[in-house]
Formats: sequence, structure tokens, C-alpha cells
Amino acid sequence: MMRFILPLVAFLVLAVFLYIGLGLDPHEVPSPLIDKPAPAFTLPQLHDPKKQFSMQEMKGKVWLLNVWSSWCVSCKEEHPVLLSLSQQNIVPIYGLDYKDKKEDAEMWLRQAGDPYTLSVMDSDGRVGINYGVYGVPETYVIDKTGIIRFKQIGPVTDQNLREKILPMVAELQNK
Repeated sequence: MMRFILPLVAFLVLAVFLYIGLGLDPHEVPSPLIDKPAPAFTLPQLHDPKKQFSMQEMKGKVWLLNVWSSWCVSCKEEHPVLLSLSQQNIVPIYGLDYKDKKEDAEMWLRQAGDPYTLSVMDSDGRVGINYGVYGVPETYVIDKTGIIRFKQIGPVTDQNLREKILPMVAELQNK
């Protein structure tokens, strides 16, 4: 009888962990970078690679860093939301073109519209690695002092923009 109880207990413990895990939201992955300085970078601009952009240029401003790529299906899903946000001039959106070809990225932005104040090229993905990118798209809210305050994994939607991102941006802009 005892030899059946141990496997039953092990099965029940595994079932509880599985049940708990299935109830978690995959977009709520905690980032170790929240409330820490955003990793510094200097990268070539997408539309003019002779010019560099450094996040140091954003000191004193609240801004969004959106990690995207022309090959990313989910990026196409969030694109209309970013276009609408950029037209409202609430917060500057900077793009980090992740592991992409310059020509493909430029063509996609020409066709779909360009919501970005400026995009930079992270061709080898090293900056993305420093930011802990799990996959594109990801969006970071960065405060006036260069601290990451929020990370959106997956596409920005009207709902998470309205409920999470814009209230945080407004609060940070008023500090």
C-alpha cells in the first residue's frame, strides 16, 4: 500500500505546480531591470547609419524604447497602436530594430508608417541581450534619469497602453 502512496503524492504535487503555472500570464514575466538604470548604448541610426544615437541624449525626458523587427508578426499587430500614440505626441517612441536587415526595416517603415522619433539598428542583438529581450516586440518605459520603470513583453495594445503605460508616463513626466 505504501508503494502506491508515494507516487500518488508526487503526482499531486506536480499537478498543483502545473495548475499554478497554467494560471500565470506569460506577459507578466518580471524583469530584473525594473527600477535599475537602462543599459547604455550607442548605435547607428536606421535612416542615416553615419549618425549615432546614444540613450544619454534622452536624459531629462520620459521616453519609450520599442524593440521591433520587420520580420516580427507581433510587431505588425502593435504597429497601428504605436502609430496612433506617436500622432498624439504624448511621449517620444524610439525604435530598436533588432536583428534585422537595414533594407527590410526601412521598407517596412515606408509601407506601414513610421511611429518612431528615431530608430537605431541592433543588427547583432547585443543591446537587446543587455536589455533582457525575450523576443520582439518589447517596450520599455524609461524615466528622466534613465531608469527602466516598466517592461511590456509582447505587443502594446490599446488596453495596456491605456491602463498601464500612459498613466505611468504621465506620472513620470510630472516628477
